[in-house]
Amino acid sequence: MRRCSKTVHSSLTELNITPLLDLAFVLLVIFIITTTPIVNDLELKLPTASKQQKDSPPKANYVTVDAAGAIHLNKQPVTLDGLLQELVQLRVADPDLSVIVRGDSKTKYRHIVTVMDALQQANVVKVDLATEPNRKN
Repeated sequence: MRRCSKTVHSSLTELNITPLLDLAFVLLVIFIITTTPIVNDLELKLPTASKQQKDSPPKANYVTVDAAGAIHLNKQPVTLDGLLQELVQLRVADPDLSVIVRGDSKTKYRHIVTVMDALQQANVVKVDLATEPNRKN
């Protein structure tokens, strides 16, 4: 009767997982390459909206920023500090205050951001941005 050495049996009972790891890494690389990125760095044309316009809220207040960056609240010219004070007064009078921000398409984006910051500081939650409907059709 022939005796087998211990080294032969021990090498046969161990599982070699190297090919499995290679397969897993190959699949991982394939998934990474084939997935599309979530963020596309493309040029944007903003703002446009759908054809169906949303009705204005019944007690809407309008903040308008013209092309030069001048700010108007309900057609009355105001400074940025005056806008903040007026918004706080309006919000205290009406906790359900709704504001629609209208910005000229040629205005600098930073002017709209300063108005949005003032709205946030005044704790106004219901804010809409006015847009023009897409007129290509």
